[in-house]
Amino acid sequence: MATREIIEQYDKAIVQIATPTGTGTGFFLRDHNIIVTNRHVIDGNIDVVVSGKTFKKTLTQVLFRDPVHDLAFLRVPENIDLAHVRLAPRENLPRQGDTVVAIGHPYGLKYTATQGIVSKSDRVYNNVNYLQVDAAINPGNSGGPLINAEGQVVGVNTFIIANGDNLGFALPVKHLHETIEEYVPKAGRNSMRCNSCSVIVAEDELDGEYCPNCGNKINENEYKPKPYLPAGVRKTIESILEKNGKDVRLTRIGANSWDIEEGSALIKIDYNTQNRFIYADATLCQLPKQNIAVIYEFLLRENYKLDGMLFSINGQNIMLSLLVFDDDLTVDTGSILFGNLFKMADHYDNILIEQHGAIPNNRED
Repeated sequence: MATREIIEQYDKAIVQIATPTGTGTGFFLRDHNIIVTNRHVIDGNIDVVVSGKTFKKTLTQVLFRDPVHDLAFLRVPENIDLAHVRLAPRENLPRQGDTVVAIGHPYGLKYTATQGIVSKSDRVYNNVNYLQVDAAINPGNSGGPLINAEGQVVGVNTFIIANGDNLGFALPVKHLHETIEEYVPKAGRNSMRCNSCSVIVAEDELDGEYCPNCGNKINENEYKPKPYLPAGVRKTIESILEKNGKDVRLTRIGANSWDIEEGSALIKIDYNTQNRFIYADATLCQLPKQNIAVIYEFLLRENYKLDGMLFSINGQNIMLSLLVFDDDLTVDTGSILFGNLFKMADHYDNILIEQHGAIPNNRED
């Protein structure tokens, strides 16, 4: 199968996963009605946000955590359309030199595909055999599929060697087959793999906080993670978003970052903890090839009218931005400032497109 065909086949099976601490990748298995990812992607979260080519951000539940193989299974949200992909047979272990493709969302760059070869098919780490590959795998790829030339999943992209040159590692599909088989009797129940005896246990089978099979104490974070509670400036920012009618769980894309869609505009909020500024940048439309002077004049005139906000140009993109020092941010003042930004971003985007010929921005799914 050509690489292009593999990418097209997997395009609608890959999801992006966002938590209050970062982002990762997952993929859909229709036969088992689960989304597969890495445990470290969802670590410490009861629910996570998933989004894909065919559906917008939505909240879903973590069903299973496996600290031994660094696997996790998520509930598939209702009424979404995801493509079917195939797992390679468990005995079909890739050999050294085989071509593979990794697909995921490295550094938030959605649906990125990289091609390489299997450098070693049995690299042992923490008593688990991994596939070592030279296909570029970066933060954000975790939990995505590693695919062979037949278009089958042969591994789950799991980790890299820091500062290494294309040293990526994927959990072989045989471990995924085995884990799914063990999980099936617990399907739909909050479950975890015991870190001591490796038996999969459902929360309602625990003997208090101990594994019923070996008596080992199960880390409470594996079956009952505490809800995420922001503090300090992060809490203030999320309170501001809530006052403006936003579901903060759907806006989080990391510990200090939030994404908000307002009409046709996309607003990114970032809190820089080093310089202590909160940056809110609304990406509007793009400059047209003609009549640019008219748009420049319009933006400069509007800048005189705006209170606390500023138009700028970033490449071809027209930006509307807000900058606030954290000591100056309160829920009341911030609600007004950010509320104005959300409202005016969509307002100006429409004016620039409809009245001044600006080009609408294509948003990534």
